[in-house]
Amino acid sequence: MLALTDRAVEVVKEIVASDGPAESSGLRMVADKIGPEPHIQITIAALPGEDDEVVETEGARVFLEPTAATLLEDKLLDATVEQNTVSFTIVDQPGL
Repeated sequence: MLALTDRAVEVVKEIVASDGPAESSGLRMVADKIGPEPHIQITIAALPGEDDEVVETEGARVFLEPTAATLLEDKLLDATVEQNTVSFTIVDQPGL
């Protein structure tokens, strides 16, 4: 299952909160096949999709559509913020 770093947890909560308070909200990740490598699109969602896998870490919620869930099952989501711009990085989980 996708894991989140401490920084990613903070950033996800900040992004979701900026869209308005809702306990059911989260970031939704969808995998699109563009070229030889999949492309992950991230949006704010009020609720997970019907078939989404929900990853919740310390109150940060990430919704993974089925293809994204499969692609990211052994990955770690990290985040950096520079000059009010958020960048997410997806790497292999250590030890897996």
